[in-house]
Amino acid sequence: MVGSACWRLLEKKGYKNLIGRSSKELDLKDQLATAQFFKEEKPEVVIDAAAKVGGIWANNQYPYEFLMENMLIQNNLISSSLKNDIEKFIFLGSSCIYPKMAPQPLKEDYLLSGPLETTNQWYAIAKVSGVKLIEAIRTEYKKDYVALMPTNLYGPGDNYDLENSHVLPAMLRKFHEAKENNHASVTLWGSGTPLREFLHVDDLAEAVVFSMENNLEESLYNVGSGEEISIKELALLIQKIVGHKGKIIWDRSKPDGTPRKFLHSAKFKNLGWESIISLENGIKMTYSNFLENSLT
Repeated sequence: MVGSACWRLLEKKGYKNLIGRSSKELDLKDQLATAQFFKEEKPEVVIDAAAKVGGIWANNQYPYEFLMENMLIQNNLISSSLKNDIEKFIFLGSSCIYPKMAPQPLKEDYLLSGPLETTNQWYAIAKVSGVKLIEAIRTEYKKDYVALMPTNLYGPGDNYDLENSHVLPAMLRKFHEAKENNHASVTLWGSGTPLREFLHVDDLAEAVVFSMENNLEESLYNVGSGEEISIKELALLIQKIVGHKGKIIWDRSKPDGTPRKFLHSAKFKNLGWESIISLENGIKMTYSNFLENSLT
């Protein structure tokens, strides 16, 4: 999702000779294969949009894979970039790196100030290690490497698998399928009270290219929309956009996750970037893309 959005924007802005590989074409967990890729392609800039991702269920079900595979991917990319003297590296993380009960909104200096949310700690720990690697390289080698921490992402190319997708795409699929099934009821996890912030992936792509085109003075920047919504309000918004008329059932036996996760993104926005796609318009565009591509 993220890699495709960055690629589209780079093409739109006139960049040539773009180099990209899907996970099927290059296994970034393989150190030798990754090193050979760098030797052959000699990239000037690296945008690390590769990761093993998923929602609460997937993180709990596959803790070893989420921790190990993400560390292997990012370590191989970062190490090969440093060995090949690449001056610009953009590492993409997640807002889940911050402690569960950290003050809100979440500032960059809250990193490692408390315990993580247990439902996604494995992914978070991997990403924290990537953030610290970027910081270490800036400190020791003076490279222009930067870590961007986006809030919850959605948009074209998202994962709609109900077992390992995130909350927004999972809701889109659930409400669509319920609508197709005579507006059957939809069961959602938790109480619906947690607050979340969402960013359209095309807005993140703008942030990535902005970071690529400018020299940034620090190693870590939050990237958020600046708007938050409860999970219950999100469900009602998606239900309206999809056109589902059935009942919503909240399964309180399932976990809510972090009570609130709202990024303080002023440091990055003050550099000149801002999100422009509203949540409602973004969901409408995403649902249209889902209808066009995900059910074929």
